[in-house]
Amino acid sequence: MDNTLRLATKKSPLARLMAYPLVQIVLGMVLTFAAIPLVMGIASHLLDKPYRILWPQLLAAALVWCAYRFYVRHIEKRQPVELALPGMARELGRGLLLGAGLVGLTFLVLAMLGVYQFNGVNALHAALLLPLAELLLVGMAEEMMFRGILFGVTARALGNKAGIVISSLLFALAHLPNAGFSLLAIAAIAAYGMLQAALYLQTRRLWVCIGTHVGWNYCVSQVFSSTVSGHAATGGLLRGELAGNTLLTGGAFGVEASLVTILLIGTVAAYVLRLALASEKAARPAPYAPRA
Repeated sequence: MDNTLRLATKKSPLARLMAYPLVQIVLGMVLTFAAIPLVMGIASHLLDKPYRILWPQLLAAALVWCAYRFYVRHIEKRQPVELALPGMARELGRGLLLGAGLVGLTFLVLAMLGVYQFNGVNALHAALLLPLAELLLVGMAEEMMFRGILFGVTARALGNKAGIVISSLLFALAHLPNAGFSLLAIAAIAAYGMLQAALYLQTRRLWVCIGTHVGWNYCVSQVFSSTVSGHAATGGLLRGELAGNTLLTGGAFGVEASLVTILLIGTVAAYVLRLALASEKAARPAPYAPRA
């Protein structure tokens, strides 16, 4: 009977391999990201650019969502409650408002410091909404990879604090190929990564993180017509110009390499992280104390 029990509970070499955190992280990221180059490559070979609007990005986003759920269920052996659909709209809305609010506050401070000059408002047109499909894809993929997989697996293996530090730093370094990347950009994006990890830790949901990601990128590029992580944007809602000390403007990388952004996002991240860690501590069961 003991031999039968040992045989039943003994894990296969593949199952033992899949239990390693690093293997889970690599496999999860590959599975989650794979749909993006696949869909975009097929679309670019089959259709001209005017016919590759919206649908490839939305299709890729749907496949990324499916791939992440497949990874969680079959590799991590759990239910992907962080992507459950009930409550999705409310959480996305909260995230969008937070991202938009942070952008608005950043540009307000930059204007008060004299490095952002507002020049007017462009006409509203439907084309302003077109980038939302790509930004949704980017937000979903990056949040699932860096918060859902990297932070989630690392936090379970090494603890929440180590998970936040490691995932935030790697998230920042992932932007290394972008134009204008600098030490300030590392600091700002790492602070943003800490905010996103803290939101995920606090809510155990990815939708609010995705909303914040989309809200930030959309408002910087399509509302303030400014550069996002080294990617120049034109034709947004507002006309304005960043000029002056690059420590404040962020230089070629954009406002995500600004000292103002570092201080604002760092402050909000520290506040949310404090709440998240406090709620985690409160949720732990009290240590057992034997009766006298």
